[in-house]
Amino acid sequence: MVMTLTIAPQRKRIAKAISLAKSYNHHITVTANVRAGNPRIVGRRITVGDIVICHLYQGQTIAQIGADYGLSPAQIHAALAYYYDHQSSIDEKIKADREAYEKAYREQDSDFLKLIEQA
Repeated sequence: MVMTLTIAPQRKRIAKAISLAKSYNHHITVTANVRAGNPRIVGRRITVGDIVICHLYQGQTIAQIGADYGLSPAQIHAALAYYYDHQSSIDEKIKADREAYEKAYREQDSDFLKLIEQA
């Protein structure tokens, strides 16, 4: 009987953890042809990475993100939960996107400077 009492709370914790792990699946989806297959909010084009940048990099609150993008706190928390479960791959994608942006910006700036020199 003592074993049953000890195991029961563990089962409840495991069941709750499984339930929580599945809960973001209601809010997060991956579609190959939408936003390059990045995980995103269901029915929206905003990605988990976008939410991460707003919240963790730019310091926006959940309320600010919700107001700016018309998202519920549950959607934002689901995106953050998904991020923490897949942090390394999402961080790599954010870094690669940033590097591609910076490269394109430098090339654009370089083309602009060439046009000025030719004038």
